Amino acid sequence: MSVAYCLCMTEGILLFSAEGNPFCFKSRKGKVRLHWFCQALVLIAAATGLGFMVASKNVSELPHLATWHSLLGAGTLAATVLQAACGLCVVFPKLLCLTSSLPKVKLYHATCGLVVYLLATVTVVSAMFSDWFQASVKGLAWWVFLLLPFLPALVVMNQISGAYLSRKKITS
Repeated sequence: MSVAYCLCMTEGILLFSAEGNPFCFKSRKGKVRLHWFCQALVLIAAATGLGFMVASKNVSELPHLATWHSLLGAGTLAATVLQAACGLCVVFPKLLCLTSSLPKVKLYHATCGLVVYLLATVTVVSAMFSDWFQASVKGLAWWVFLLLPFLPALVVMNQISGAYLSRKKITS
């Protein structure tokens, strides 16, 4: 699940970045398709991870949703599913008979996507406070793993806020 959120979701969002994007040769439509593919991989990997975690908890007879990490994870997964549904509104606005204009729907989608991404980042970081992780990783490596998820989060926040705040200034 960490790979899904930290790699696939990050790349799916950064596809639209103008700086340093390996897919800069792609059209907007091609980038949207790649975005969909990356986000679908996130949902598939997250659902698979959830299945393995539920099975593991059942086998070991441990309670479900007993830690902050598990509660944050459940919330993150639910928010990811809702965000994917919001993405459908962006791609198919006429089929869904939306009353908001498409630029507003895109802004809502980007803003909610940022919230989901930050929630996923907090969830990944909370895993580092588990007994298992702290017993496995010690010293400087633990601090590196702790700080590492925040770097792409800053890049994603900068990209989304820059892409939508600059438009607001131009149209105002």
